Formats: sequence, C-alpha cells, structure tokens
Amino acid sequence: MGRLLFFSLLLSLVHLFKSAISVHEQALPTPPLPILPLPSYSQLKWQQREIIMFIHFGVNTFTDRERGDGDESPQIFNPSGLNAGQWATVAAEAGVSLMILTAKHHDGFCLWPSNYTEHSVIGSPWKNGKGDVVREFVNEASAKGIDAGLYLSPWDRHDSRYGHDIPYNEYYLAQLQELLNNYGEVREIWFDGAKDPKAQNVSYYFTEWFSMVKELQKSINIFSDAGPDVRWVGDEQGYASDTCWSLINRTSVSIGNPDITRYLNTGDPKGTDWVPAECDVSIRPGWFWHKSESPKSLTELLDIYYNSVGRNCLLLLNVPPNTTGLISDIDAQRLKQFHSAVATVFQKNIAEDNCTLIVSSQRGGKEGGFGPENMIDSDHLWTYWAPEEEGSRKEHWVEIRGKNNGSVRFNVVRVQEAIGLGQRIKGHEIYVDGELVIRGTTVGYKRLHRLEGGLVNAHAVRIRITESRGLPLISSIGLHFDPFWHSKFTTGFKKQ
Repeated sequence: MGRLLFFSLLLSLVHLFKSAISVHEQALPTPPLPILPLPSYSQLKWQQREIIMFIHFGVNTFTDRERGDGDESPQIFNPSGLNAGQWATVAAEAGVSLMILTAKHHDGFCLWPSNYTEHSVIGSPWKNGKGDVVREFVNEASAKGIDAGLYLSPWDRHDSRYGHDIPYNEYYLAQLQELLNNYGEVREIWFDGAKDPKAQNVSYYFTEWFSMVKELQKSINIFSDAGPDVRWVGDEQGYASDTCWSLINRTSVSIGNPDITRYLNTGDPKGTDWVPAECDVSIRPGWFWHKSESPKSLTELLDIYYNSVGRNCLLLLNVPPNTTGLISDIDAQRLKQFHSAVATVFQKNIAEDNCTLIVSSQRGGKEGGFGPENMIDSDHLWTYWAPEEEGSRKEHWVEIRGKNNGSVRFNVVRVQEAIGLGQRIKGHEIYVDGELVIRGTTVGYKRLHRLEGGLVNAHAVRIRITESRGLPLISSIGLHFDPFWHSKFTTGFKKQ
C-alpha cells in the first residue's frame, strides 16, 4: 500500500513538472531590450503632435518690423479686435494641439502685466492698460482643448539690466517665475541663444533657468539649441537633414553657437541624450505680420511637411496675428487647406487594403506577438514587428504584396520605428517590383518618401533594412496616394 501511494505521488509530481514546462514553453517571447537613450513620456507626446503653432505678436506687429530696438512706445500696441479665441479656433480647425506665444520678444515688450517692468501692456492703450494677452491666450487655448507654450526671449533690447549678468539673470528668472506660476500648465517653453552682438560678454544662466523651469512645471518640454528636451533643427526654413537622429551629445553643443547648426540638423548616432529636433518656419516670409506679405502656397507647405515631420521631426509653424489682433483670413484658410491636404494623403493606408505583408523573420515565430500585423494597426508606438535576433538571420525586410497577384497604386511610402525602445535604423532601401527606387538613412518616429518617379502600380514593395543599431523594430508602414505631388516624371519610377 505504501509503495502504491509513493508511485502515485511520484506520477503526480512528474505530471505537474511536465505541465509547468508546457506552460513555460507556451509563454510569449519577451520584447527585445531597449537601446539607450530613450525618450521621456513628455517627449513621446510632443513627437506625436507632429505640427504645432507659433504665434509671433507684439510691438513689431505695429511697426512693420521683424526686430524692434527696444525703445518702442507701449502706446503703439493697440489691437482693436484682439481675439485669442479666434487664434485657438484657427489652430483647432488645423488639427493643432499646442500653440506657443511670444510672451516677450527681443524688444523687451511684455504681453502680460509683469511686476518687474512697465514696458508691457500696462503702458498701452489696449484695454486701458488692464489687458493681459498671455492670460487670454492660455484661457482660450484651454477652452478649445489646446495646450499652451510660451517664448520668453533671453535677449532684451529695452531693459537697462541687460549686459549686467547677475541683475539681468535675476530679472529674467523673476519673469520666468511669473509666467510659469500664474498661467497654468505650460507644455513647452522656448529659449534661444540670440544676443546683442555689441554685448558679446553677456551670460545667460541657462542651467539655473532650466532647473527653475523643471521645478515649477513637471510635464514641460524645454526647447533650446541643446535641449534638454527639444533641440533646434539648425535652420528656419522648416527642413531637416535627410539623415536626422533624435540623439545628440548635449555636452558637445552650446546654445547660440553658429558652428553647431550642421550637428543639430543631423543629430548623432552615437549621441547619449534623446533630444529630438523641432523645425521652426513661418507661414509668411516674416515672423511678424506684414501687410505686404502673403502666406506660402500649399505646395510649399507640403514640401515643408515632408521634410520635417517626414524626416523624424516636429513642425513648428508660425502664424502671426495682424494689427487688429486676428489671424488674417488668407492665413487661416491656407492653414485649413494644408491640414485637409495632409489628411487626404494619409487617412487611407493602401497597405491595409487587399495586401499581404511578408517578413524576413519574426521574433518568437508566428504566434510570438511580434508579427507583421502590428505594422498596420492603429498603435504606432508600442506594437511593432521584430525580426529574429541578429545571430540567426542578418537580413531584415518587409514586403507588401498585392493579394492574388494584384497591384497597388501609390506614390508615397511611410515607415515608422518603435522609438519608445530607441531609434535604431541607420540605413534602408525600398524596392518596387524588385527595382531599387529609394536609398535612405534614418527613420525614427516617421519617415516619408515621395517617389520621384511619380505614381506607380506595383505588385510588390520591399522595405529592406540595410543597417541598424541592434534589431530594427518597425511600428508602422504605409503606402499612400498624394494627389498634390507632381514629380519631374509622369510615368515609371526613377532608379537610384
């Protein structure tokens, strides 16, 4: 009886052990290790905005100048019909989720009633000196569900403390505290390194400023040449380099240094800091409104979109209010037209319709959770295709094939990486029916390629990863038709 009980218990243990092994074998494979550096939560949310709006407004609007001297009288600031709600409506209709206002430009005139200077709306006839543009801006943005950002120019051409390091930096920090303490949540604060060329020895205490910003606003992104959260792309045309990394070494750059623009434009594959690029450009030739100027054409704006958002950057598009205090109708209509055009191109992903996705390999096999279906779902960050480890197969590719040997008609190819686990892809190629049509470098959050050969009908499109930092992880791919794209060629495609 004792032996029977012993063997019965032994068989039960063996069965449990086998069951445990079976359960273990059926568990999903783990995600691959991230490759540092990684973006923060705030940086990821910023990147997904894709297009945000700059609002340049101040005394320059009334002097018809781009840069004031600092001796302008506050009496000239009198926007008779100022309506920040109209600004927010224009932004909302253009799909914009963040607006940044020039609370103070280089002329030193403050759009809020600062306690530290009378060179502000206090001295203007607008609302008898009782107005506050910053307050109206943040309130109306919030009412439309739009986040607010602020620009406080480090260069102040009016204040006599400028050029005297400690007094001026104390003054600047005092105004920074006013803005970040009294106007609710600010999502982006914008710094540049502009200085008076006649005061070369002026020092901006950026380290202290940045520390104060982070103390007062926990979810804010700080923009400057060197970040810490967002960097300048290196030009004011809205164009990123064909190669654009979200990585740089912050210790290698100094704010306001003209010699770093190329580095900022391309980023650094060996960078130790995640500091993605923001492309700033105005819808008009100037940053402030001028009666003699007109907005850029739709073609120009789409070119900017493809070369900013389509090159792993965010587009900061300036739309300046006029002397009445309103965004001009022609600008508002052009912005709405631009938004509609982008939606027209990308609302439909041809790769989802009547297509089959084939991949070179897949992590964990067909049931592993890292298959090609992740590249055509609605999550463009945290679901992705992952190939097998480098040691088992070194060539990585994705192929989009028309079902039943059918063809697909497109002229734009979109590729996106799972940047939450790091930016990885260094080089990629795109083949249409076996012929090389695109040779590219980085991908990042989003890479868009317009086919120089124009519209094609193809049976197969292969995206081949030629070089990467570790395993490439692709979160989304797409084939799109852009009816606004008029290439140099009308048929076929250009071989590169």
